[in-house]
Amino acid sequence: MLKGIDPVISPELLKILSEMGHGDEILLADGNYPAQGAVKNMSLVTRADGVGIPKLLNAIMKLFPLDTFLDYNVVLMLPEKGVPQIWEEYEKILNDSGEIVRIKKVPRFAFYDLASKSYAVVASGERALYANIILRKGVI
Repeated sequence: MLKGIDPVISPELLKILSEMGHGDEILLADGNYPAQGAVKNMSLVTRADGVGIPKLLNAIMKLFPLDTFLDYNVVLMLPEKGVPQIWEEYEKILNDSGEIVRIKKVPRFAFYDLASKSYAVVASGERALYANIILRKGVI
């Protein structure tokens, strides 16, 4: 156990976040996302069963700097219609993090292409549809 680290951050996830470098991306995948096939290196898929993405995102953003060198540092998957309600939670968490947030919203298949290049995937227990989110790591 460590002080100041939210218990939803598993030792494996903490290791992944620490190993990521500037420009690396991590996908927080909802429970419907095909996480095992999302990245090329299967050793970088970690599970957070039973944990929703807002809780994970809140814990991660206390440790994780966002990249400020590109026109985006967060990617969301656009549904065919409407706006997922969970995005409001994400925006609040991201804006409260103190980081400069630049969100890019892309259609599902473009999201899959971006996600396939992620350094790692966290397979969460999130039940909301279109709740997938990619974070691009910056520098301290």
